[in-house]
Amino acid sequence: MSMFANTQTHAHAYEVALFGEFFARDLKAILNRLTLHTESAAPMHTREILFEQLGVQSQVQGDEPALLRAKKELGDGTESGWTLFSYLKPESVRVHPEATVRPWATCEVIGDALSFASALGYVQRSQIYKRGYAFRRGALIIQMFQQEQVDPKTFLPIPAHTDTLWEVEVKTATQVNTSAPASSGHVQVSTVRAAIDAVLDVQLIMKGLLDLRRQDL
Repeated sequence: MSMFANTQTHAHAYEVALFGEFFARDLKAILNRLTLHTESAAPMHTREILFEQLGVQSQVQGDEPALLRAKKELGDGTESGWTLFSYLKPESVRVHPEATVRPWATCEVIGDALSFASALGYVQRSQIYKRGYAFRRGALIIQMFQQEQVDPKTFLPIPAHTDTLWEVEVKTATQVNTSAPASSGHVQVSTVRAAIDAVLDVQLIMKGLLDLRRQDL
């Protein structure tokens, strides 16, 4: 149990993100623009499972308990290990009106992550597959994907219909802090403010083609 609990003790660890969506008819134009303004691009296919902890009451009235999520990257016949992560409620829009800024705890799990989550007292609520493209721009990852539902008999993903809405997430690839460490000097997004500036740069690049915005998740 200490493996996941320890990841939550890192103070001021956040994810900064913007979100958008578009119809399939705009796919080619958006792909072309993102390709021009990112360092790399690759197909993505992920499996994500959402867990909830039964019997746990929120410490603050009106707030939902934090949900646990597990994600695995699926390649061409290969699979990565599981990553467990959890988000807390996003910071207030009054504090960060330009982007979603939410506390983020994460850890890599070697072995059976689903049994590990069960041992923590979590039960599976749902699962989804996402297929599309992933881009890197500095310390940001940009994912654009369609959701694939799960066949209830085979538990395998059902390919999305061609008209299924595409979703876009522009976010920090790793946790960022409220302030940079004293020894920082290398080029990377290390603070929430710098991360917000980075995602807003992408918002500006995509203006007129894709509306990227803050969401209260």
